[in-house]
Amino acid sequence: MAVSVPELFGSMVFNQKVMKDRLPKETFKALKKTLDNGEPLQLDVANVVAHAMKEWAIEKGATHYSHWFQPLTGVTAEKHDSFINPQDDGTIIMSFSGKELVKGEPDASSFPNGGSRDTYEARGYTVWDPTSYPFVKEHTLCIPTAFCSYTGEALDKKTPLLRSMEVLNEQALRILRLFGKNDVKHVSTTVGPEQEYFIVDEKLYFERKDLQMTGRTLFGAKPSKGQEMDDQYFAALKPRIVKYMEDLNETLWKYGILSKTEHNEAAPAQHEMAPIFSTTNLSADQNQLTMEVMKKVARRHGLVCLLHEKPYTGVNGSGKHNNWSMSTDQGENLLEPGKTPAENAQFLLFLTAIIKAVDENQDLLRISVASAGNDHRLGACEAPPAIISIYLGDELHAILESIKDGTPLTKFGASKMTIGADVLPSIPKDSTDRNRTSPFAFTGNRFEFRSVGSSLSISGPNTALNSITAYTLKSFADELEKASDFKTALSDLIKREVTAHWKIIFNGNGYDQSWVEEAEKRGLMNLRTTPDAMEHYLDEKNVRLYTELEVYTKAEMESHYEIKLEKYSKIINIEVNTMLEMIYKDILPSAFRYMKDLSSTVSQLKAVVPGAKATAQVKILAELDRLVNELSDKADVLSALHKEACGQSSFAASSRIYADKVIPAMKEARDVFDRMEPLLGEEYKPFPSYEDLMFKV
Repeated sequence: MAVSVPELFGSMVFNQKVMKDRLPKETFKALKKTLDNGEPLQLDVANVVAHAMKEWAIEKGATHYSHWFQPLTGVTAEKHDSFINPQDDGTIIMSFSGKELVKGEPDASSFPNGGSRDTYEARGYTVWDPTSYPFVKEHTLCIPTAFCSYTGEALDKKTPLLRSMEVLNEQALRILRLFGKNDVKHVSTTVGPEQEYFIVDEKLYFERKDLQMTGRTLFGAKPSKGQEMDDQYFAALKPRIVKYMEDLNETLWKYGILSKTEHNEAAPAQHEMAPIFSTTNLSADQNQLTMEVMKKVARRHGLVCLLHEKPYTGVNGSGKHNNWSMSTDQGENLLEPGKTPAENAQFLLFLTAIIKAVDENQDLLRISVASAGNDHRLGACEAPPAIISIYLGDELHAILESIKDGTPLTKFGASKMTIGADVLPSIPKDSTDRNRTSPFAFTGNRFEFRSVGSSLSISGPNTALNSITAYTLKSFADELEKASDFKTALSDLIKREVTAHWKIIFNGNGYDQSWVEEAEKRGLMNLRTTPDAMEHYLDEKNVRLYTELEVYTKAEMESHYEIKLEKYSKIINIEVNTMLEMIYKDILPSAFRYMKDLSSTVSQLKAVVPGAKATAQVKILAELDRLVNELSDKADVLSALHKEACGQSSFAASSRIYADKVIPAMKEARDVFDRMEPLLGEEYKPFPSYEDLMFKV
């Protein structure tokens, strides 16, 4: 039966349409004030909303409710409570109060807190975020919430994101007032995260210890064919993938997620889903749900969805391209270049603020996307380098260069670039090609932050983007509000700041080694690993930025520093344990079995054929003997380094050893097996090969 997408879309979401249909007019008006203006929700209103929400959820098959939140694990969490309320006569009623809707109290002791709390301090609170709609998932009404400790520290990713959105709103409004836009009441950031992922057959997945334990392959020789023929990108979808994507879309549409685009990506068995943009906090919630749904739907089809940034060496990794912009409640995109000089001047000021923000906070952007998985991806196949830079395209580059140098913009027939003057040309939306190698690229009316890893929550990167932009807009507003001649002050400011931060603009090939050398000359940061990046997180300028904006407290930042390095160390710890187990339990026994059978073949051949040399067999045996001994030696070295890392007194020290010593040792051990694997007979291979994993879906 054909699916009616309009009827299906949002059918499992308690959205504004459902609210309007089910709530009394006065209750809906009061709730709208909370949704639109952030006004507190009164308990009597909350009670009416809760009752309507419960009745709607039960009609959708829900028996439980859950405060759905995003702890610092990077994934979502939920504790289910039923609507059951016992009565004196032994029966039950289904109830749900406004108090239960607005606030919950899950145990917070088992979630990461970076040492900010003692283990025995268990109390935590979840608080409804009414700007993100509740939804029914399976048998549970899920209520998006913020998560904080008893003493008020944010223990989640949503709370800082909401803080950053509010502070950017405040500072952007100050700038718009300078341009006479007093009718604008609110500025929101918007995001559309493109989600890349790999699909693998479920049976093969369960034959790979590394995929199960770490999400990526720790061993695997390059297959005869990879992505070098460029025949996977946008190719016709395989039948199993078509069925998977149909199911995925229908499930996402039920949850009101605007899944728009689906296609094959560049690597074999790699794919992408892109949604239409939404307000940032809603988009962050929906992307978390999207990743969960991707995995669950895959299992329904005998598949497994891999969200690791680099599940396979030698082919593309997976990113989450974060398309970020700013829009007013009047529908104006503040990163739309515009067609008139006044619009251009406003656009150029916001653009200049972003350029300055990115240049001065390269470290914060790199930190926001830092993870053990993403470290493998950044700088590899079709991923931006770890060096942060901005791509503007030829036309915007020429316009800013003309402003910086005070030279004619002859290409557009303008004798001189004067901010706000009639000679300033219209800036077309799609005036330039896209640059896939740039970590932060302008793409017409938004910036595409391409460094975000596929498994990461987008809350962290967008909290950083919102905050650094707000901090710069604040400094601009402070200066321009005091100016006696706004146009002159505006022109001087843009020219000064573009000139000061010109080094961050790069329109070339970010994959080229020459860019690494050029970036170093420019003084740009190249923070290759998570420990490299985290060394800068608590720098004075970063603490000042976040605390002045009240996005994070210093205590929260200190806990995030510990949590990030702890997670990094634990991930590598798991990978090393898995790698050593695979070497000793799978790889070496398989090689020994093949060598034994090969030796037996040689003996039998010589017994049957007098004078037989068995040169080919002996040659393979000799090479395998050399490789198994080399692999055993590499495993011993890896084990010793692992022990050294585990013996450190802090996660900062452990992470440094993991990055500098353990990961290179892991690569050396892997390289030995990758040379060994092609020599093993097919039936002796210890686990499915890359060819099996990538081409048997």
